[in-house]
Amino acid sequence: MSSRLVLVSPAIGPALREARFYDGSSSVDQGGAARARAAAKALPEAARVMVSPGARCRDTAEALGLRGAVAAELAPLDAGRWRGRALAEVGAAEGEALARWLRDPEYPAPGGESVRQVCARVGRWLESVPEGRTVAVVEPEVVRAAVVHALGLPTGAFWRLDVAPLTATELSGRAGRWNLRLGHAVGGG
Repeated sequence: MSSRLVLVSPAIGPALREARFYDGSSSVDQGGAARARAAAKALPEAARVMVSPGARCRDTAEALGLRGAVAAELAPLDAGRWRGRALAEVGAAEGEALARWLRDPEYPAPGGESVRQVCARVGRWLESVPEGRTVAVVEPEVVRAAVVHALGLPTGAFWRLDVAPLTATELSGRAGRWNLRLGHAVGGG
């Protein structure tokens, strides 16, 4: 039997709309929650459900009718002192550091994680996914990190992977060999 993993990105909310570094507390907005409720029956039955610890993933899971374990290893990329700040604000105040962080997968956000670190953390979790189907409601950067790891992509590809709100990305495999079904709208086929 193989492992089947459905990674669901959270519904839209203020932090995503405003291009803010996520601080874990911003939720989904009413429209995002309504879209998630409408898509609730579209997800496949799962042996287990995992949820990223951030509020918008927990709220999206609830709106989808999913109850699952919160998994610390599925936390969003830690942006350190940039948490909660708008991308434009950080760019204006710390443009050089932001540019280096976006360009160099080894360079951590000040007081936070590098892209390589989040890819390694999510990769370790991915290799521990048991057989059967798992649905995980996770931040877009967790989806990116899982795809980078699953396909053996260079970590520099991380920022080139777009993950739209409320989409599902499916991975299946066994013995460390993963196949990818590219993201699709939850409930949209």
